[in-house]
Amino acid sequence: MKVACIQVDVQFGKPELNYEHIEKKIREAVLHHKPDTIILPELWDTGYDLTRLDVISDVNGEKAKRILSTLANELSVNIIGGSVAMRTGGSVYNTMLSFNRNGEHIGTYSKAHLITLMDEEKFISPGNKTGMFTIDATPSAGVICYDIRFPEWIRKPFLEGAKLLFVPAQWPIQREIHWRALLIARAIENQSYVIACNRIGSDPNNTFAGQSLIIDPWGEIVAEASKTEEEILVAELSPSLVDEVRAKVPALNDRRKDLY
Repeated sequence: MKVACIQVDVQFGKPELNYEHIEKKIREAVLHHKPDTIILPELWDTGYDLTRLDVISDVNGEKAKRILSTLANELSVNIIGGSVAMRTGGSVYNTMLSFNRNGEHIGTYSKAHLITLMDEEKFISPGNKTGMFTIDATPSAGVICYDIRFPEWIRKPFLEGAKLLFVPAQWPIQREIHWRALLIARAIENQSYVIACNRIGSDPNNTFAGQSLIIDPWGEIVAEASKTEEEILVAELSPSLVDEVRAKVPALNDRRKDLY
C-alpha cells in the first residue's frame, strides 16, 4: 500500500482558498505518485480561526463530503480527509471524514481531546467515538493531533484489530520534539504503522512544525517531511509487517487484562 501525506500551509479562516489548494495538491499527488491512500492535515479548511467557526464551518460537513468523495471516486484513491470544522446541531466538531477509492464515505471521527492550551474547547465540541474504518481490506483508525498525548485512547482501536493509524495535525513548532517522540511511541507500543500529516506555516498565534512522518511497527521512521516546505510525503507500507512484528514481540497478548 502506497500512502501520501499532503503537507501544506493553511490559509487562516479562508475555506474557499483552502479547498482550491487542497484539490490541486490531491491531483498532484495522484498524478506524480499514484498513491493508494492520501491523508490531509487537521482543519485544512479553516485553520484555527476558532472565533469565526460559527460562520465559516462546514454545515454537516456537506461541502467536504462532496468534494472529497468526488475526488476519491474520480482518481480512484482512498482519502483520509484530515479534519474539517463541521457544524452539526448547533455545535462545531473537529472532524475527520474518510472515503474509499469508490468515493464511499467509510469513516467519521471527531477529535476526542480538545487542546485547552489553544482554547479549542471554547469553540469546538469533543467527539466520543473511536475512529475505526477499513481501507483496501486493512483495519485502520484515525485520531487527531492532541489525541496522541493519550495512549489509553489510542490503544482502543488496536484492541479492535487496527493495523494502521492516521494522524492529521496542526502541531506547533515549540513542541516539535513531542510530536516525534509521541508518534514513535504510539507506533512501538501498538506495533502498528503511524501515518502522521502535519501542516506548515503560521497563523496569528502559532507557527507549525511540518515534519509529517510515516513510521513502521518497529518505530523506525520510513519517511519524514521538512519543517517549512509544502511537500507530498510518500512511502510504501506492508500491512503484513504488523503481523510479523506482533508475532515476534507479542506485547499486546502479554497485557495484564486482570489489572488494566
